[in-house]
Amino acid sequence: MRTSRRALLAATGGALAATAGCLGSLPGSSGGSKPSCDVGEQQTVQQLPRPALGPDDASVTVDAYEDFACPHCATYSTEVFPKIREDYISSGDIRYRFFDFPLPVNEQWSWGGAIAARAVQDRTDAETFFDYAHAIFENQDKLTSSGYQLVHDLAEDRSVNGCQVMAAVEQDTYRPVVEADRQRAVDKGYSSTPTVVVDGQALDSYGYDAVSSAIDSKL
Repeated sequence: MRTSRRALLAATGGALAATAGCLGSLPGSSGGSKPSCDVGEQQTVQQLPRPALGPDDASVTVDAYEDFACPHCATYSTEVFPKIREDYISSGDIRYRFFDFPLPVNEQWSWGGAIAARAVQDRTDAETFFDYAHAIFENQDKLTSSGYQLVHDLAEDRSVNGCQVMAAVEQDTYRPVVEADRQRAVDKGYSSTPTVVVDGQALDSYGYDAVSSAIDSKL
């Protein structure tokens, strides 16, 4: 069991004591004005590969269930996940899988953020999906005021057609994909986001210390 860097993080407060999560629903929003786009009707997509990082045959699997409008998920994505990636994914110790779980915190953008990210995934790869998702969480405060512009511009920044991504949000192109993930979470009895699961065991906390300890116990 490797503890040096993790122990240092815990000792210096780098590990978050995060036990709460998002539970409920807030009103939706218009998402502000929309970029001028001329996009035709898209065909509904029923399924996509699971967004995942790390080797298929890793000894430990970590699943994260997140809502793009949940502030706790933004904290997890921007502060905890990068450390997990550095310490465990880059070394090939774990297989890390992302699941959409729109509670929804925000009726429009819990779904809209997820659909936008899946539109990017469908046009690129898992690495770009995680990068794009991270960017949405970094800019989560802009979703309610300028969500359409945000998902458009973040896609363009990654050489993906922003109008196609925005159209996917408007047309619910990937809603069946997101709904399937949400139903999986409900069937497993999860009720808050983020929910982090290590080898099938849902954790009480999404903080780095808790996630790291759970992973280390399985390695």
